Amino acid sequence: MSQAPSVSPELVQSVASLARALVSAARNWALYPPEHPAVGASLQRLSEAISDSTPGVECSIGVTPETLLFHGEPLPPSQPVADAAEFLHDRDILRVDFAPGIVPAALQDLMGLLSLDAAARRERGGPTAIWAHTGHPSISIEQIDYRRVLEDHDGPTIDRRDDVWHSIVKSIVYGQMTFDEREQQRLLEIAGNALQIGDLAKESIGTKCTVDGSPLIATQAATIVAVFRHIAGIVGVMEPDRVSEVMRNLAEATSTLDPNLVIQIIHGEADPKDGMPIVNGITAALDDTKVARLLAATLAVEGHATGRLADVFHTIAPDAERRERVMRLTREMLSETEFGRSSKFKALWTSMEDLLLSYNEAPYVSDGYRGSLDGAGARAEVIAARDLPPELGDWVHTLDQENVRELSVTMMIDLLRLECDPVRGEGLAQDLQTLTEDLFLSGDFDNALRVTTALSESSASEKSITQVACRSALDALAPSVSFREVVGMLGDLEPPQFDAFRAICGNIGVETVDVLMTMMFTETPTLGQKRAGDIIVSYGGAAVSRLVPLVEDQHWFVQLNGVRLLERIAVPAAVPLLQPLLRKPDPRVTPRVVAALAGIKDPAAARAIHTVLRSATGALRRFVIAALVQERDKRVVPMLERILHESEPFGRDHTIVLDTMDALATLDGDRAVTPIARLIRRKRWLARRKNRALKGTGVHLLLRIGSDAANEALRAGSVEGDRLLRRIIRNAQRDGGTPA
Repeated sequence: MSQAPSVSPELVQSVASLARALVSAARNWALYPPEHPAVGASLQRLSEAISDSTPGVECSIGVTPETLLFHGEPLPPSQPVADAAEFLHDRDILRVDFAPGIVPAALQDLMGLLSLDAAARRERGGPTAIWAHTGHPSISIEQIDYRRVLEDHDGPTIDRRDDVWHSIVKSIVYGQMTFDEREQQRLLEIAGNALQIGDLAKESIGTKCTVDGSPLIATQAATIVAVFRHIAGIVGVMEPDRVSEVMRNLAEATSTLDPNLVIQIIHGEADPKDGMPIVNGITAALDDTKVARLLAATLAVEGHATGRLADVFHTIAPDAERRERVMRLTREMLSETEFGRSSKFKALWTSMEDLLLSYNEAPYVSDGYRGSLDGAGARAEVIAARDLPPELGDWVHTLDQENVRELSVTMMIDLLRLECDPVRGEGLAQDLQTLTEDLFLSGDFDNALRVTTALSESSASEKSITQVACRSALDALAPSVSFREVVGMLGDLEPPQFDAFRAICGNIGVETVDVLMTMMFTETPTLGQKRAGDIIVSYGGAAVSRLVPLVEDQHWFVQLNGVRLLERIAVPAAVPLLQPLLRKPDPRVTPRVVAALAGIKDPAAARAIHTVLRSATGALRRFVIAALVQERDKRVVPMLERILHESEPFGRDHTIVLDTMDALATLDGDRAVTPIARLIRRKRWLARRKNRALKGTGVHLLLRIGSDAANEALRAGSVEGDRLLRRIIRNAQRDGGTPA
């Protein structure tokens, strides 16, 4: 094993990212089928995180119940590390080693192992034994000693994460929140155990992350509140006597969550229609120790107190006596941490104490502004006593959310165009990128189009000082979470909204194809899939190279969707992507591949089919030829003519020529006459059998065509052709009658 590196801050951050990516990938694997795009994206993030941790050397991760060990050294406490440690420890894993160059198959095997329930895993001998038979050698796993596990437990260990548990989690993740009788009974059981409530909350928010695995705090908080509301609601209906006990358990479970998440839960706005005031109930059930633990964890992470934390603190502890009591407990807890023992803690504690115990806005609000606020009520009474102007309604309307947002967009675009300082211009471009993401989430595509148009114009202007910054801002929009969410609901957009979004994609550029093509991974056609395809095709040849994942996918319907896009784009660059699909014919895909190649007006497309026909066996060759004529598409005719022109009828292309002549006569008899008449006049010494087959096939095809041109070609052959051709024509006319 390679020498353990020192755990630098950068390395700590990369290993924490690895831990977050590992847990996120395992949860996605448990929630979605393996072919789902979310699974592929999470495995890709995990692979990148492993590579970033120790590039080029082995990465060794030790596991304890509370934290992870990196090459034997414990990592500083953080929520991703704690979550990963708990997750791996619950699956009896003591250490995981990742070798350089992890392949996707190895990560898929690892996800399959982590998704096994405890009974099945231990019955098969544990993670190490299972991995020795089914795992990839680039990953090694050491498991917990089972003899010690059995010594520490009098009875068998019960795995709570069974099918019912996973069904509840899936319902929460998909936003359904409807439970059958079995699930309701399990929720009643979970409601009596704060540890299980916390586990359910953590697993339910596991997929609520950005593309890089960072948590979406607001979304996670809303999900947890919804989970708690359903638990309390079910208990309130089925066992109302347990409501107080459940509220205490919910508070206990809340105190085990990430401090930032808890603050978001408590600080969030309560739903006025909520018949079960969950946040208020949790707040009331938090005792002094839990509040102190929350404050200590938050202050240790942040290093200082914030107005938002003070607001939450005053919500939990409205009376001054309790606040002082909690602050004493908090200081005792912090004194045991590295932060509390630091030299700067004493100076920081005084300011934190002032803010948390006597929180007011005085240090942040000027005297003039405070005086203006104090007199606002009196001025309002004076104004209300007067006759209001008739234009007041219109004035108020200008202050609504849509108008204010539009004004903000206008001002920021104007600032971008007027900016002369490159540094400030770069900041403005980033602000416009963030604004566009907010506009996506709010569904305001018209203003998002205005912003992206301004960024696109600046990025295209060589005179603009923000050219590079604006291009970077546009590039960052395509992989953003907000853009992915819009793509996911393309089918739900109204036509004007879709038109605006399509124009936005044009401003962003071909980078959007990577996200848009995720709509192609479903077998059932949808409006969203069609719209995504229309946008991809609008990029023309620039989109071709980005469609490789579609045509290389193992599922036939994904390949078919990719081929259809390439058929619509119809550029020579698509030929290398389409040609491999002809070597493994599929009756569901091959006809569209042939049609796509036929629609490309380039010799490379004909050569691709010619190459496959030349190298294929008889069965494969017949299949490709049948695909050429299956759709009766006249676009195939020039390709067939080119194949006949470039083939050697008396060499290895003999069979290809015969099949192609038949296909050409079937699709377009008039255009087939000239190349067939030319071929039956050809001959070669010492190739008597091929001479007879070529001339006989051509004569019978001309008889089948039966047009004036075909009759003239037969007449000329019977007079000017060689002796074999004259005899074949004479016999064919005698057997089948004179052609009309």
